[in-house]
Amino acid sequence: MTAGRSMVISMRLPTESGMRLKRMANRHGWTPSDASAKLVEEGLRRSEFAFIDFRDSPAGRQACIQGSSLAVWEIMLLARNHKGDVAAVAKHLGWPLGKVQAAVHYAEAFPEEIDVALSENDSTDFDSLKRMLPLAAEFTPGKTAGC
Repeated sequence: MTAGRSMVISMRLPTESGMRLKRMANRHGWTPSDASAKLVEEGLRRSEFAFIDFRDSPAGRQACIQGSSLAVWEIMLLARNHKGDVAAVAKHLGWPLGKVQAAVHYAEAFPEEIDVALSENDSTDFDSLKRMLPLAAEFTPGKTAGC
């Protein structure tokens, strides 16, 4: 949840739901109040944006496109690499145009969220990546492994 203005809304949850909420909050290092606010915000975004879902990742919770393993910021990275040509991104992914356009609409509505993720990606080099993923291998075009 973003800092700034907020309002207090109380709610009653079934006991099991409250326990699950507390477990999720503990897992992420949040308070139960913060966890419920994040989940409500994610639910609102899901209802307002087609094909958007939220998933845990090593980088935290991220907006993703339903039915794929791609985060919205990754689709925007592809769009940047295709000079904003949404149809080219859809063709590259083998997706309907609407799924890529959904990512674009989400990114337009929440540019700070997407810009932070893109900046983090841009600042990651192979040395830092291989520390996180010990089996990572750098790809060199024209060179085949084991041949």
